[in-house]
Amino acid sequence: MAETKKEEITKYIVISSDKVLPSDASMKIYESEFPVTVKETCFGLIVTGAKEDVQAVVEKIRQLDKNHIFVKDRGFPAGDQRRCRASRGGGPRPGFHFLREEVKMLPAIGAALDELEAKECIKEKCKEKSKLKISDLEKVIEEELAR
Repeated sequence: MAETKKEEITKYIVISSDKVLPSDASMKIYESEFPVTVKETCFGLIVTGAKEDVQAVVEKIRQLDKNHIFVKDRGFPAGDQRRCRASRGGGPRPGFHFLREEVKMLPAIGAALDELEAKECIKEKCKEKSKLKISDLEKVIEEELAR
């Protein structure tokens, strides 16, 4: 019987947590004994393996700090010749600058998720709309013209 090859996928695990470091997450993956390839990076991890294994690893890692660990698909496995800086002659890999900008937003997203989870009220509320009095409008116009 022909052997069917499992679909391999690669995911970024981006860590924006005060509690979990990329090294903590990689150790957790090694302890789980899933047959995946893990590469530690400055922003987190790159995990490659069979689809089911990678998804299980991602869920296990997200449990460490679910509102501050984010997952993103990656089109190429770590070390792929088409993306690897070593084979391209150095410099940032394509997509790095965009990922760096995304990572800058994650602390705010994590804080918002924490607040949502705690069911705290949103601090800013829109004021009720009301009609502007003509006398107030005239005052604003006069002040602007007096400048």
